[in-house]
Parts: sequence; structure tokens; C-alpha cells
Amino acid sequence: MKCINNGLLSASRFLRGMRPGNKCRPFAAVLFLCLSTLLTGCGSSFDMRFTDNAQNSNFNMLINASGSAEVAESFASDLCIVDPETEYGALETLGDSASAALFDLNGNRTIYAQNVYTKVYPASLTKIMTALVALQNASPDMILTASDNVYLADADAQVAGLAPGDTMTLDQALHILLIYSANDVAMMIAENIGGDVGTFIRMMNDEAKRLGATQTNFINSNGLSDANHFTSAYDMYLVFNEALQFSVFQEIISMPSYTTVYHDRDGNIKELTVNSTNMYLQNVEYPPTGITVIGGKTGTTTAAGHCLVQLVKDTSGRPYIAIVMKSLNVDLLYDNMNALLRLIPIN
Repeated sequence: MKCINNGLLSASRFLRGMRPGNKCRPFAAVLFLCLSTLLTGCGSSFDMRFTDNAQNSNFNMLINASGSAEVAESFASDLCIVDPETEYGALETLGDSASAALFDLNGNRTIYAQNVYTKVYPASLTKIMTALVALQNASPDMILTASDNVYLADADAQVAGLAPGDTMTLDQALHILLIYSANDVAMMIAENIGGDVGTFIRMMNDEAKRLGATQTNFINSNGLSDANHFTSAYDMYLVFNEALQFSVFQEIISMPSYTTVYHDRDGNIKELTVNSTNMYLQNVEYPPTGITVIGGKTGTTTAAGHCLVQLVKDTSGRPYIAIVMKSLNVDLLYDNMNALLRLIPIN
């Protein structure tokens, strides 16, 4: 059973498209029928989840009373699917190396996709997963304590200036993490939620697998460059879409700035004000007419280029996720993002 399940995992993107309403290829239907008969016997069904160690496969198959095969709703039934046979056009500003996507959340529809399954480096988009795992495993009022590991060796890493012994709530830490993209705060979250960094990274990778983010591997909680720390634009959609299920996440990513006070190891008050790294929220960049930027997360390293994933809405309030990764510079990043946003139909 395990070898069959792993085979289906490797074909997951193709199979995601096999939902009611999609165009099913004849040979795929035969494949489903054969697998159903092999694994369950005629006339039975099996429940399948997207995990790498599940007892069953990732899709439901049912043989109905007439003897014909039916495909039940899959784990991806509420997700936008990128059909590899669909021509999504090309945006001139993107260039060949950039990854980009635009997803209509209400319609579960992919409006645009380019290089969405190509391996790229996430930079600080990593912190979306850091926040997601923290929200899943701890309450916002949990007290976090900084260790000596908040002193990062990378001199270029953006930090909030934490010192060992500093304390703050998880809620405060998430604001600083997502608004200002502080790498030392990402380290503090990982150590406190996971008990140690290694455990937290395993939690991140386990969550990626659960979401079906098969092109993703995390090495750290902040996104600093590592050859084995990578993702894809489609995987970032899966992670960001899941994080949006938390209202506090949506609230934080929409804030242009944040001011808070926390304490050092002696109980003295330390005040901190941070501004969003999203230039739309700083009114430095502006979206096309009729589009409202709710908020998102930026990421920048030499290896990753300039990246941005964000939630936007049209004039009717319909939500979309827009993603640009591996832009050559910050100006091109926002040019690329606006080119994507102009593809949203405005009524």
C-alpha cells in the first residue's frame, strides 16, 4: 500500500485536476478504476488524505451500482488548480525566470500561472509558514523568551534587536515577524513553540506535506539562504491560503505599522515601532484601479530575488491571491505584481 500511495503523491498535481467539472482524460479514468479495484475491491470505497504515511491514497474512488467509476471530492476540491495544458498567456515584464500566479479564491480558479512548479528560494516568505505553525500550536498570549540564538551570524539579516532574556507574547512576536520580517523574532518563535529549532523545522515540513506542498523543504524559520531551503510559487499559494484561515493572520498582514512594548531580562520596558515591508501598505506603490491590497508578505535575498505574496480584493470584495517570485529588483517586483493584478476582471 505504501508504494502505491507514494506513487500517487508524485502524481498529485495531475490528479488534483480530476475533480467533478474538470476535463478528465480517458486513460486517467481507467487508472482510477484499476487502482480502486486493486485496493478496495468492486463495490467499495476508501477515504484518502494527503499525507505521506496515510493508510490509503489521496483521492476517493467509488464504483456505483451500475458498475461505472465515479471520482469523489478530493482533498484539493476547494483549491485552485493549475492545469499544465492550459495556456495562461505571458506578461512581458515578468521575464522567463520569474514565477508568478494569480488565483481567484471564490471561484477556485487559476487566472494566471508561470513557472509555478519551478524550484525557487522563498526568502522571508518562509515566515508565513513560521506564523502558521505557531498559530496552530500555541495561543497568542503565550510568553516567549529570547535565547542567545537571537544573535544571528548573518550581518545583513533584518532584525528587531532582541537580546537574550527579552520576553514578549506570541501575538507581539507575530506582528513583528510578519510586518517587519524580523529574523531574530523568527528564531525566538521557533525555539519557544518547538522547544528547539530542529523540532520546529520538522513541524514546518510536516505541515507543508499535509498541505500538499511537495516542492518545499524548510531548513530554518526565517528564510535566510540555504541551498536546501526551497519552495515553489504554487506551494506558497497553498501555505498562504492556509494561513489566511486565521483572522489574526489577515489582520496582521494588513497593518502598515505596529508599535509595542516588551521587557528585557530585568523587567525593564523596551519599546519598538516597525513599518511594513509591503510598499502598497506604505503608499509608495499603488495597485490598479478597482483593486484593493489587503496585505501580504515580502521576501528578499540575493538567491531568491524579490518576492511578494498577497491577498487582494476587487470592487465586489472578491478575494484573490497574487504571487510574484524571483523578480530582479524591487521596482520590477511591483511592476510585475501590478501586471498580474490588471488581469483581475473588474465589473
